[in-house]
Amino acid sequence: MEQLSLFDDREQSAPLASRLRPESLDEYVGQRHLIGEGKILQKLIERDQVSSMIFWGPPGVGKTTLARIIAKQTRAEFVEFSAVTSGIKEVKEVMNQAEQNRRMGIRTLLFTDEIHRFNKAQQDAFLPFVEKGSIVLVGATTENPSFEINSALLSRCKVFILKALEEKDLMALLCHALKSPKGFGNLYILIEETQLKAIARFANGDARTALNTLEMAVLNGKMNEEGVLCVDSELLAQCMNRRSLLYDKNGEEHYNLISALHKSMRNSDPDAAVYWMHRMLDGGEEPLYIARRLIRFASEDVGMADSGALSLAVSVYQACHFLGIPECDVHLTHAVVYLSMAPKSNALYQACEACKTDVRELPAEPVPLQICNGPTNLMKELHYGEGYIYAHDTEEKLSRMECLPEALAGRRYYHPTEQGQERQVKERLEEILRWKNEKSKA
Repeated sequence: MEQLSLFDDREQSAPLASRLRPESLDEYVGQRHLIGEGKILQKLIERDQVSSMIFWGPPGVGKTTLARIIAKQTRAEFVEFSAVTSGIKEVKEVMNQAEQNRRMGIRTLLFTDEIHRFNKAQQDAFLPFVEKGSIVLVGATTENPSFEINSALLSRCKVFILKALEEKDLMALLCHALKSPKGFGNLYILIEETQLKAIARFANGDARTALNTLEMAVLNGKMNEEGVLCVDSELLAQCMNRRSLLYDKNGEEHYNLISALHKSMRNSDPDAAVYWMHRMLDGGEEPLYIARRLIRFASEDVGMADSGALSLAVSVYQACHFLGIPECDVHLTHAVVYLSMAPKSNALYQACEACKTDVRELPAEPVPLQICNGPTNLMKELHYGEGYIYAHDTEEKLSRMECLPEALAGRRYYHPTEQGQERQVKERLEEILRWKNEKSKA
């Protein structure tokens, strides 16, 4: 029991992930595509040729740790601040100190966590100091730098993509935590390999999540009569009551997942579509947002091939509005499967885009007089409504009257396909066009 008192020690009171932070590349786990033997970042560090860079990757993969190791091995002063707590004033103060260090021959490695949270003015403040070499900027972001980092700053930085850790990497970290004196090496802990694997799977590539979960399980373990601390499976399950899936409703992963859902339905793959939809729900996405995207899909990708798809999608939106989470998940599943299996036609979307292009790029043509109303005598004298043919008065319920402006006469936007119910629409349209063409020759 006395061994547990080590948690009262100041150093040991720090979170497990902090205590076990690697201090050299030899201790660093993962990212072998960047720091493996002969890899580009490894060479830059060994040659002390590190320049400004951006680390892009999910949480808990070692972005901050790698920056610290680089600073240590390249003999640079390490300065760290977060975009969440630092403003333009703090940025300028650090830049001025870095400039003074440069004049004394000291390099400054400035690590900026969550750099995507800096606004344009804050990011611009880095530029002159990066260009002069006053600082080596290492920015960390979970968001796509192409969208979140100013192009001027991004062009001066090399982007390195850090990947989620593999399960074997996480297992190695967990085993190290149990053996290291900085971790739980001074305790006798009984934890099964299956429990460690469960933690590694739950962490979903995030080292911090894996170590935090292990720490919670150990600190809440039960000491048996022999002084062995046992990790209880039921308690461990409580520590992992929610899987940590990467999802940011305002970030790139949001758009990646909705894209995956949309393209899976378009590819008539209901299983993939249901999976991506539930990934969004599990990440906290608003069900009405998903329902709105399904309504769009019903016209954009199914269209006239099955007009009932739109009615179903709208009904599912209403069901989600009435019930909310969690009950509405089955309604969303209903719509996703229906839309996945429906015949597909993007003819309406193509017609919409082609017409919008003409409206934007061509002159605004006047409405042909024959389809204008002429309620006043003056308008009738100006030939408003002259030549109008009321289709219901004809035997065929059709006429050769041109409804498009003269400059666009004969232009076609809607080209129906032969998918599903749209085959009948195509046959009907071809019949109409054939009739009009025959009448024009007569």
